[in-house]
Amino acid sequence: MKPLFIAAPLALLTGVIATPAHAQNPSPTDIRACTGIESDAQRLACYDRSTGRVNLPAAQKRGDQPSTSAPTSIFGHEKPTAAVPSDATAGKPLSLLDSRWELSPESKLGTFNVRGYKPVYVMPAFATSNQNDEPHSPNPVNTVTTPQQLDNVEAKFQLSLKTKIWQGVFGDAGDVWVGYTQDSHWQVYNTEASRPFRETDYEPEAILMFNTNYQLFGWDGRLLGIGVDHQSNGQSDPLSRSWNRVMADIGFERDSWTVMFRPWWRIPESRTSDNNPDISNYMGRGDMQIIHEWNGQEFGLMLRSSLRGGSDAHGAAQFTWSFPLIGNLRGYMEAFKGYGESLIDYNHNATYVGAGITLLDWY
Repeated sequence: MKPLFIAAPLALLTGVIATPAHAQNPSPTDIRACTGIESDAQRLACYDRSTGRVNLPAAQKRGDQPSTSAPTSIFGHEKPTAAVPSDATAGKPLSLLDSRWELSPESKLGTFNVRGYKPVYVMPAFATSNQNDEPHSPNPVNTVTTPQQLDNVEAKFQLSLKTKIWQGVFGDAGDVWVGYTQDSHWQVYNTEASRPFRETDYEPEAILMFNTNYQLFGWDGRLLGIGVDHQSNGQSDPLSRSWNRVMADIGFERDSWTVMFRPWWRIPESRTSDNNPDISNYMGRGDMQIIHEWNGQEFGLMLRSSLRGGSDAHGAAQFTWSFPLIGNLRGYMEAFKGYGESLIDYNHNATYVGAGITLLDWY
């Protein structure tokens, strides 16, 4: 029998050699679906599943025990470089859309976990050469008659979160999500006007999302959703703007690409109370979002159209780029051209360019 001081190190060394490398040093790309989970217990259980630690005794899995630590930030994340397994034992790839919407059965994480929705960013510099200092509308009550004192350079930031409130609708065929997005334009450099917030748009929504599985022109049809959306800027007349929509979501993906189509129908309002009766001819009746991931970077292109001809033909395009800076901190750049960069500018045509940092990307 070997002495204890020899046998113990040999046993430890043997265990290390026999253990797969990915179990010792799991790649950051194996935790795509786990980084945005608020609950410590459910997040750790997701990590265990993603790295193949699925056969441990229950007593050894902290994810099955009550959490006593404070919740970690939902924004901490490593940028993935490829589709990764969500269930290592089954070898199934976890797609970009699956990572955000928990589409497949093995990616379901339950209800009331706060998740990322749209990008969360801060741009200290957001500039235009054509600031809208006289917002107007066909409704005379919502028309500014005296030019506002505005700078062409301001700050802009966005907060966007969602959570699942009902998992397994219609026999486990769909999930109900609620989301909230807030965009703010801050005239932080406008000292003469006391640095006011020029515009803040609030957008709560509810979506019934279904997992789909079909092929179309080489793309995987992964999701189909239907929901209701409210967007308003919370201001009083003449600056008040708002609308309500019924929206559909149709999602496709392949490799590191995703394409989302969102057609919508505006819920009609009475002519006397409508702040912006012609908004659909400017902010459109649908949009398309294309996202591509490459080398830790994320490129986005949004195209929006009124789907009308002649004098009612208006639209917009937006390009975004996020890239690694230091650790989890990522740079963010945005360029926008067209109508409706914000609600107050729904019928204002301009070009905007901004730069800053992002805490959470699309995927």
